[in-house]
Amino acid sequence: MLEGVTDRHNVSNVSSDMPAPTADTILEWYDRNARRLPWRVSPALSRQGVRPDPYHVWLSEVMLQQTTVVTVGPYFKKFLERWPRVEDLADADLDEVLTAWAGLGYYARARNLHKCARQVRDQHGGHFPDTENGLRALPGIGPYTAAAIAAIAFARKATPVDGNIERVMARLFAVGTPLPDAKPALKSYATSMTPEQRAGDYAQAVMDLGATICTPRAPACGLCPWWPDCLAHAGGTTAELPRRAPKVPRPVRRATAYWMTRRDGAVLLRRRPESGLLGGMMEVPSGDWAESEVFRDDPPVAADWRLLPGLVTHVFTHLQLELQVRAARIDGRRSLGGVWVPVEKFGDHPLPTLTRKVVHHVLAHLGRPDNE
Repeated sequence: MLEGVTDRHNVSNVSSDMPAPTADTILEWYDRNARRLPWRVSPALSRQGVRPDPYHVWLSEVMLQQTTVVTVGPYFKKFLERWPRVEDLADADLDEVLTAWAGLGYYARARNLHKCARQVRDQHGGHFPDTENGLRALPGIGPYTAAAIAAIAFARKATPVDGNIERVMARLFAVGTPLPDAKPALKSYATSMTPEQRAGDYAQAVMDLGATICTPRAPACGLCPWWPDCLAHAGGTTAELPRRAPKVPRPVRRATAYWMTRRDGAVLLRRRPESGLLGGMMEVPSGDWAESEVFRDDPPVAADWRLLPGLVTHVFTHLQLELQVRAARIDGRRSLGGVWVPVEKFGDHPLPTLTRKVVHHVLAHLGRPDNE
C-alpha cells in the first residue's frame, strides 16, 4: 500500500463492512443536480447518446485551467460568438485571439489554442481526434485535457483528474499523503471508479461534487451522495484532506516600467517576447525583472522622468512582481521598438492584467494624456 494511503479495513472508528463507493451513486446524483454550463449537454440528453461539440469541450477545458467557471463563462460565449467553429478560430489573427483572451491569464494557453485550432483545421479536416493519444499530439493538450475531451466529447473510458476530483478522492479514500506526492494514488483511485459507460458524465459529476459540495472549506457532507462511503467523513478527517506540502515562498522580482507619451497623447506600448511570461502580449516597456532589493532604473531614452508614488504588484504562479513606474513626455519621432497607441484604443491590443494594472496606476496619478 502507498505510504499515507488507507484502505477501508484499516481506519480507526470505521467499520470493516463499510460500503464501497460506486459510480452509479454519483451518476444518480448528477442526473438530478448537474450544473448547467454553456459547454455541456444535459444528463438527460447525454443518456440518449447526445454528445457535446468537441470544439466546445476543448475550448472550455483550456479556458478553465487555473481559472473558475464564473470567470470563464463570459469568455467562452464571446469566443463562440466571434469564432463559432474551430476553423473560424484557426483563420483568426493571433493578436485577435490574444486580445479576446486578455484577462484570463496564462497567455501561453491562448497561443497554443490558436496553434491547436490551425492544426485541427490543416491536419484533421476540422475534426478533433477522438482518442487520448490523438488529442495529446495537439499543441497545448496535456493528459488532463486529453482525457476530459475523450470522455466528455467522445464517450471514451478516460479519467481526467483536476483539483476537484483530487480533493474528492483524497477524502473518499482517506489519502493522507500530501500533494503533489499523492497524485499517482488519487489518479489510480479515480481511474478505478470510472465506469465503462457514461465516463464523461461520471467525470463531470465528480467535478461538480468537488465544486459545490466537497469544497475545500466547510464541505456540505450531509448533502453528499457518497458520505456513507467516505472514509474521511467516517474518521473525522475531512477538514484535513487533502494534505499539501508546505508552500515555497514566491521569489520577489522588481523592475521599473516607463510610461512614455508623445505630444498627441499617444502612449508607447511594446510587445513582449513570444517565449516566457506574458509571451506575445503588449506591455508598458519595463526593465529586466530582477531578484533585487532595489529597483533598477535604466530609462530607454533621456527625458524628465517623474517617479509615480506607490507600486504595481502582480502575482504569477512562481513569482511576485513589483513595478515602480516612471512617466515622461518624449519626442515620439524616435524609434523605440514599440507602437504608439491612444489610451482609448488600448482595448484593440492584447493587454494582460499586469499591463492593465500599470495603466490604471498611471491614470490614477496623472489622468488621461492630453493632446497638445
